[in-house]
Amino acid sequence: MEAGNIKRILNCMSPFLLRQLWSVIDDAHSNHILSLDDQGLVNWVMEQLCHQSPLDNGELNQLSRYIQSKVNLIRDIAQNES
Repeated sequence: MEAGNIKRILNCMSPFLLRQLWSVIDDAHSNHILSLDDQGLVNWVMEQLCHQSPLDNGELNQLSRYIQSKVNLIRDIAQNES
């Protein structure tokens, strides 16, 4: 994903939602994260966030693209914690 696209997504996402997303990653068991394929990881994170607060379709789309762009970073964090 291009840097400009990520910047546009971040401008549309609330700081609260970004904090929730990274909190989910931080609280997750690294073995679980590492056991999921890329799409499974995106879906799992989105499910966790939807349980915490309702999201509209626009937020879901932005969030999905953002998570997809950060899959490698999420895996690196999980790898370092395991």
